[in-house]
This record gives sequence, structure tokens and C-alpha cells, in this order.
Amino acid sequence: MKAGIVGANGYSGMELIRLLNNHPSVRVEMLISHTTQGEAASEVLPHLTGILDQPLEAFDPDQLAERVDVVFFATPAGVSKDLLPECLKRGLICIDLSGDFRLKNPGDYETWYHHPAADPSILQDAVYGLSEVNRRQIEGAQFIANPGCYPTASLLGLAPALKDGAIDPESIIIDGKSGVSGSGRKAVIGNLFSEVNENVRAYKLGRHQHTPEIEQEIAEIGGQAAAVTLTTHVIPMTRGLMTTIYASLKKGYSSKEFLEIYQRYYEKSPFVRIRPLGTWPATKEVLGSNYCDIGLNVDGRTRRLTIISVIDNVVKGAAGQAIQNLNIIKGWDEQTGLGLSPVYP
Repeated sequence: MKAGIVGANGYSGMELIRLLNNHPSVRVEMLISHTTQGEAASEVLPHLTGILDQPLEAFDPDQLAERVDVVFFATPAGVSKDLLPECLKRGLICIDLSGDFRLKNPGDYETWYHHPAADPSILQDAVYGLSEVNRRQIEGAQFIANPGCYPTASLLGLAPALKDGAIDPESIIIDGKSGVSGSGRKAVIGNLFSEVNENVRAYKLGRHQHTPEIEQEIAEIGGQAAAVTLTTHVIPMTRGLMTTIYASLKKGYSSKEFLEIYQRYYEKSPFVRIRPLGTWPATKEVLGSNYCDIGLNVDGRTRRLTIISVIDNVVKGAAGQAIQNLNIIKGWDEQTGLGLSPVYP
């Protein structure tokens, strides 16, 4: 297949290039960038020198329809909702890495993202691409709304417990920490080295745009609507994301029983690794990979479950999961092109 990447000069776009360059069944054919069109990829992205030297181009749906089979949209919020429908009309597989098509309620999108929502009829066509949870819906789909980074880590951490009915959804608290790349490749004072280095900062308390996405999918997985508390932090590293999740148990469980629940749920999910009891994952242990590592602990004294879920926010939280979804759509082994071990140390 031939692929086009819209927003190729951003972090998720660059990661798509890196991963697809190792995919045996996909070739990157078009790189699209509104701000740097006409420049060679190696000029804008010097790390691609000798690897990919084609020019960055303007968005043209007719050109895409002639030259590619799948389009990845690695764009800021509010962009793909206008561009992507033109590619759908032309029969292209579309995988959107922004938040424009994740929320089924247009009012929720406008409230949390502060942009006009996409056409409701198109919203209903988007398959939510949480690979391990929605495999059946993803198979053969044309249009994928790729999950956000915090929802990916949070929902993979929660899904087995929700499906089992073991926790009270109304009790869920998610403490999230992400590297600076999570806010994208843009000039922001808060992302300056002197602002981030030796500093941990909470942000968007009570208003993070990934909150309604998490709540929407909790209701889908567990069958019960719930309001969750999501608190996000920027930590002084480039990439990596950890969610520490707390939930009250509906009845008594041991850590061993939960370990078995999680192992059964993810036994056919090669990118989810469940840690042995008494060990908890760290962000560096998934760096540069498509893995989500999960550790569990039941506190019998408080009757609470604690879940530690870590991902690389640019891979499993964006580009890697997008490629995993393409693999599932096409019926390929979902590990194709993604069999990279984490970069350690």
C-alpha cells in the first residue's frame, strides 16, 4: 500500500514516517504540510537525510486519491474535520490521530475542544481505534478515530476491570504524567527547557480534552456512565506517559485474582504486557515501542485497586497504534512493522 501523511512535520507525523519506513507492506508516498510545503523532507526534518528526501506537499484530495491508498491525519484539533471527509468521499482509508472524530456527541467536542464539531453523520461512521478493545469493529473499517494518549493508557489499564464489573466506575481517579512531546511540536513558553527542566507541573485540571473521551469509552466498555477525575502533569522528559489509576472495588478481590483477570483479557494482545505481582512498569521500559505495560495492586485495607499503565505517548499513544489499526483493517498480523523492542536505557 501507499500512504499519505497529513501533518508530516509534527511529532506524530515524524513517528509515522519512522515506523512505516520499516513496514514491509506500506510505502510512504506523500508527505503533506501546510506550513512547510515545497521544502524537501530532509530540510525540515534533517534526521531523514538519506532516508526520505521527497518534498512536502500541499493538501490535495484528488492527488491523494490518485497516489495513495491510506491517509494518516497527524494534525492539530480542528483541522482534520474539514479535510478528512474529502478523502473519505474518494474511497481512501482514513486514520485520524487528532481528536476531531473521537467524541460521538458534537456538543462534547465543542465544549472540550473549543472548535466547531465535525458533521454528525460523519462522526457516526468513525470507528474508535482502541486496538485491543475494538478489534472486531476495526477489521475491514475505512475510517478510524485513533485514541488520544491519556485515553489509551487509561482505558487499557481499566478495560479488564470494567468488563469484569469488579470496580465502581464512579470512583475512578486517573493521575496522568506525560513528557513534553505530548503537547505537540509548537513554540509554547511552558515547553521551554528552562520551564520544564527540574520541574513537574499540573495542567488543565478539570478541563483536559481527553476526559470526555475516557468517559465515553468507560460507558461503552463497562455499560455504565460515569464521571472520572483526570489530573494531568508535564514532567521533564521528552516522551513517555504514565497513568496511576485508582478505583474502589465492588467486592473483595486479591491482587492474584486481578492478575488472572488481566492476563485472560489480554492473552491475545501482543502489545499489552502484564507485570508480575509486586512489580510495576516505568516509562523508559516502553520507550520507542508500541507496548503498554500494566502493573496492579489491590489494597485490602482500603478496598481499592491501583493500576499503573505506561506507554510511549508518540508510539502507542499515536503513530504506533494508528499503524496497528491499519494492520487490523487489512487483516495483517497486527505486529507488522511494529516489532521494535523498547530503547533502553
